[in-house]
Amino acid sequence: MQIEVFINHQQVSLTVQPDDFLVDTLRKQGLFSVRRGCDTACCGLCTIWLDGRPTLSCSTLSFRAHGKHITTIEGLQHEAVGFAKFMAAEGADQCGYCSPGFILTVLAMKRELINPNEADISHYLTGNLCRCTGYQGQLRAVKKYLGVAE
Repeated sequence: MQIEVFINHQQVSLTVQPDDFLVDTLRKQGLFSVRRGCDTACCGLCTIWLDGRPTLSCSTLSFRAHGKHITTIEGLQHEAVGFAKFMAAEGADQCGYCSPGFILTVLAMKRELINPNEADISHYLTGNLCRCTGYQGQLRAVKKYLGVAE
């Protein structure tokens, strides 16, 4: 089946099968920041924005994206680099495998939440798995990026 989507602000026509998941469709388009992790919607590695909302692409059928705007980290490079500097400064950048999904979630949180507290941040980030860090560096980086007082 044919679907029309906007990927990082570019209109694209894609041929997909009814059982194709968005993670695979996007990777076939060369968007390798969209990572396959758990395949159970539990790790956040496959996070993209679908119409501006964080979405797990491993559990979204590709045809469901028809007519929608898909954003990956490649489409938000300037903002992503800005937050990545906070991550590096707090020692929260380890192997980097989880970073694209994590960063997209943080950028969405910045747009959605106003003056979040630590509990709000932790709740919003639930589902973003990092096997390298103890999350404290990431939490410090997010709080500094969002301007949350310690």
